[in-house]
Amino acid sequence: MDAFDTYQTPLSSRYASKEMAHLFSPANRFFTWRTLWLNLAIAERELGLPISEEAIEQMKANLNLTPEQFDIAAQEEKKRRHDVMAHVHTFGTVAPAAAGIIHLGATSCYVTDNADLIFLRTGLTYLIRSLSVLISRLSAFAAQYRALPTLGFTHFQPAQLTTVGKRATLWIQELLWDLRNLQRARDDLGFRGVKGTTGTQASFLTLFDGDHAKVEALDKRVTELSGFAYAYPVTSQTYSRKVDIDVLSPLASLGATAHKIATDIRLLANLKEIEEPFESTQIGSSAMAYKRNPMRSERVCSLSRHLMVLHQNALMTSSVQWFERTLDDSANRRITLPEAFLTADIVLSTLQNVSEGLVVYPKVIARRIAQELPFMATENIIMAIVKKGGDRQEAHEKIRVLSHEAAHQVKQLGLENDLIDRVRADAYFDPIKGQLDELLEPASFVGRAPEQVDAFLKDWVDPALSGEEIQGAINGSKKVELSV
Repeated sequence: MDAFDTYQTPLSSRYASKEMAHLFSPANRFFTWRTLWLNLAIAERELGLPISEEAIEQMKANLNLTPEQFDIAAQEEKKRRHDVMAHVHTFGTVAPAAAGIIHLGATSCYVTDNADLIFLRTGLTYLIRSLSVLISRLSAFAAQYRALPTLGFTHFQPAQLTTVGKRATLWIQELLWDLRNLQRARDDLGFRGVKGTTGTQASFLTLFDGDHAKVEALDKRVTELSGFAYAYPVTSQTYSRKVDIDVLSPLASLGATAHKIATDIRLLANLKEIEEPFESTQIGSSAMAYKRNPMRSERVCSLSRHLMVLHQNALMTSSVQWFERTLDDSANRRITLPEAFLTADIVLSTLQNVSEGLVVYPKVIARRIAQELPFMATENIIMAIVKKGGDRQEAHEKIRVLSHEAAHQVKQLGLENDLIDRVRADAYFDPIKGQLDELLEPASFVGRAPEQVDAFLKDWVDPALSGEEIQGAINGSKKVELSV
């Protein structure tokens, strides 16, 4: 057994969901190995090999390892220096009728690779469910604030107004793409199946006395028993490590989305417009007692960077596999695959916690709009003057001069933007002074943002979340509580 076979990242025990932590636990790994040996024995017996019903029943009755069996496996591995054979012998101690046929015709990758594919598929299912819940939470937030005007930013400089809800739809759209990518990766996964030491099925052809049809039937039957629709048509000793690339790629992409969302929230927290949940007894800084640091969003950014980097391991490992097999993939994958899923799981649960407690400060948002809107409203003011019979170029020059004077107040003197007061004080604008409040109504500057939110949620989010699996996850979900 590789030293990392029982590797458990600190993330798994402290932050990851119980189901994801269990998925990559030694207990589940070796339970899955035993299940795969059982499936192989069942299929071989069905196809005529001399395997007793007693052997099958003893294997079925002992799929879960006891603490004593873990101790035996550790002793066997120390003696044999081979993880799979250590567990073959350990399984045989509790299923003696099957001891002579466990692993019959198989190579180590029959259990290690097929088990990994099971873990990948199950892990993707867990992430799909968690991501769906996050999307539903953010969709409720977008709907609630569909029409609340807020200052838009390009280059992190004030830009045209949008709404708080419309900004959230930008996050949701990327999450929908991530959901699609995770579903594609899961649905595309195949099974390694029963392929032998170099993928030629030679050992099984020998077992069945040269009967090619039975070997093909064995591969198909074990694949069915293991819950997969198909097995990869050709493999070497392992399934192609390019499969790992295809699985970790959408996880890395999810990391990029999560980083962008958490970064936006961190910036909005600095502006005091939106904040993540902050407990009444929470301490933001050991020195600065007033601080409310967005530590959950910062955690998401930190872990998302890690998640994005892990994809590189899969790329590099796949590229250096020699011919039918080389073992330098093993230790790397035993860390990389669990780390990727555990990290993605924590990122999603943390984002869900943030989304369930986002605090919006409309008055702060309105104050910032009031600081910038006078400049944005100048085109509307010019058009209103022209409609009253004024000259466009003359109005433009008037506004230009007054705008520069107001900018001087803001930038050089640190005062409030008084452009509108200057407009009101200038007799030139008497024809439209009664319209100024209407011309400065923030809702008139958000375009179709509220309608875009409504259409997006109805036409894109609702269909994406309509499936039975996803609805079950959403309806059965609870609020995420973070211990730290």
